[in-house]
Amino acid sequence: MARSSILRSLVLSRAMLNRVRPFSNHLTSHSFPSPPQSHSSLFASVAAATIASSQLSLFHHSRSLSSASAPSDVVLVNSEKEFNDILRKVQDNSLHAIFYFTAVWCGPCRFISPIIGELSKKYPHVTTYKIDIDQEEIQGTLGKLQITSVPTLHFFQNGKKADELIGADVARLNHITEKLFKTEFGFQRWEWLMVDEVQNDQTATA
Repeated sequence: MARSSILRSLVLSRAMLNRVRPFSNHLTSHSFPSPPQSHSSLFASVAAATIASSQLSLFHHSRSLSSASAPSDVVLVNSEKEFNDILRKVQDNSLHAIFYFTAVWCGPCRFISPIIGELSKKYPHVTTYKIDIDQEEIQGTLGKLQITSVPTLHFFQNGKKADELIGADVARLNHITEKLFKTEFGFQRWEWLMVDEVQNDQTATA
C-alpha cells in the first residue's frame, strides 16, 4: 500500500516537472524512461518535485504582481510605414527612444517584457516602441536593420543610435538605460526643481 502511494506521488511529480520544463526553453526535448529507483530515491524525487512546484507558484505570483502594476508607456508599432515615421521623428527631433523587437512565441521576451515596461515608467522622457517581428508589414524593416533574433533592443540618445542589446540580459539592460538616460534625466529634473523654487521665492517676495 505504501509502495503504491509512493509510485502515485512519483507519477504526479513527473507530470509537474513536465509542466515546468518549458520555462527552461526545452520545448523540443524528449524525456526517456529512467531505470528503477530505490525507496530513498523515490522519496527524493517526490521532494524535488514539491520544491519545484512551490518555486513555480512563487514565480507566477511575482510575475502577476508585476503585470498588475500601473500600465507602462510602451507604444505598439503595427506597420513598416509607422516604424519609418517614428524613426524619422526620433532622428529629426533628437529624441530619446528604445525600439524593442519581440515575438509572442519568444520565452526570453516574455521574461524581459515586464522589466522593459517598468523602465518605460522609470524614464518617462524615453519612449519605448514595441515591434512584433511576426507582422508581415514589418519584414522589410527587419531585413534592413538585420534583426535576426529576439529580444533585440535599439537605444537612441538625442536621435542617434547609441547602443544595442540582443537577448534577455537584465543586468546589461539596466546598465545601458542608466548610462544613456538616468544621469541626464536626473540633471534635468534638478534643473526644473531649481527653476520652480526660484519662481516661488520671487512670487513670495513680490
